[in-house]
Amino acid sequence: MSRPSIAEISALIADLAALRRNRTSAEYAVLMNRKADLLERIAAHAPGDVEAAKVARLARERAESLRSTD
Repeated sequence: MSRPSIAEISALIADLAALRRNRTSAEYAVLMNRKADLLERIAAHAPGDVEAAKVARLARERAESLRSTD
């Protein structure tokens, strides 16, 4: 699993801001999946960081719950 680049993180933040105003539930689910992917990659590169692992796990759970309601 590769470490996320600054460009990937910046793109996610920009997409979050853009979708904040007008988003469909499907668009939101895709975005939350991207967020979970990035957080998992960050946590993978910080193996001793319990908080990073927890945040990644919670993000994945949220993304999965959104996917299951589509």
